[in-house]
Amino acid sequence: MRKRGTTNPNLSALLRLLRKASNQHKARIWDAVAEYLSRTHRRRIAVNISRINRYTSEGEVVVVPGKVLGAGILDHPVTVAAFAFSKQAREKILMAGGKCLSIPELIESNPKGSNVKIIG
Repeated sequence: MRKRGTTNPNLSALLRLLRKASNQHKARIWDAVAEYLSRTHRRRIAVNISRINRYTSEGEVVVVPGKVLGAGILDHPVTVAAFAFSKQAREKILMAGGKCLSIPELIESNPKGSNVKIIG
């Protein structure tokens, strides 16, 4: 039989980190992000910049449990943490005055996950 679950070592380490942070800090947001990321590759989330622009306001912190893609326009600064960014998405976020973080960096800076939105 084939092995079930992820074979990506980076994703496996991130899932362990998310579940550990969820238990340590009693922050259910990290458990929810781990649940989204543990889906199969075909069901994993991909979010365009336009969706981030539509559902956020200036200065908010957003976590995307998947990949951020570059379609659309971002007209306000937002801090975005994601598993992966396309090159164009990273450029557009930085040009708008926002920040691109990895999910472990966001956990380190905000272990409770307060005031963080999940967009997916």
